[in-house]
Amino acid sequence: MALICLLMAFPLFADKNESIAGGRDTLKAATVKTARMNARGRVVEISDKTVKIERVIKGQVEVMEFALESQLAGILVNDAVNVEYTLKEGKLTASRVARQTAGRPPAESDKR
Repeated sequence: MALICLLMAFPLFADKNESIAGGRDTLKAATVKTARMNARGRVVEISDKTVKIERVIKGQVEVMEFALESQLAGILVNDAVNVEYTLKEGKLTASRVARQTAGRPPAESDKR
């Protein structure tokens, strides 16, 4: 008799554990964050919707183009800038573009 009660109770507890585990998976999926990245360089082109910067990495010149979330104010061509960006829908999207401060020493890749 005890064996029958034990076998009947097992499916009840198994269902509860599955529903709890399923709830945790949906919670984890909802809290996924996009990676925020940074780039430093000189502005080579500006428009209302995009900004292009040129940067030097390990002696190689690289041009990066970013879509803008909002229009830039006070940034001009040849300004040294820091760009904070994310990857949205396959495009690099700048969330913040700021001039570099003059007091910061140049990095090894900027000395060339």
